[in-house]
Amino acid sequence: MGVAVRNEGANVNSNINVTPMVDVMLVLLIIFMVSAPLLTVGVPIDLPQSQAKSLDQDKEPLTISVNGEGKIFLQNTEIGVEDLVAKLKAISDAQGGGFDQRIYVRGDRKVDYGTVMKVMGRVSGAGYHRVALVTDVEQGP
Repeated sequence: MGVAVRNEGANVNSNINVTPMVDVMLVLLIIFMVSAPLLTVGVPIDLPQSQAKSLDQDKEPLTISVNGEGKIFLQNTEIGVEDLVAKLKAISDAQGGGFDQRIYVRGDRKVDYGTVMKVMGRVSGAGYHRVALVTDVEQGP
């Protein structure tokens, strides 16, 4: 009869083999690198070409708002109507726009028509020629 011999002194290899995990991570990295730009495309269209200069989108337009209580705001800061022209000139000089910079006037629908016209009169009287009123799109009945 044969006797089975057990090797009690053999060491067990308990190391984790990380090579398959690294391979999977590299494949996932490549998949995400390729698919990330494709997620931002939207509708594929063939745009026409033009020699016109692009619009300057870096500068935030100057916005004057008149709320329902008649308070006047330049951008997000409340301002008095007497300080409006001086602040506009200072901001335009700092941004380099001068009197040719576009200024948007937003008026609440509840505010008095004369208040909005007073603001627009001050702005256009100061020499700004590109003053525009901002409105919402009219909804159906």
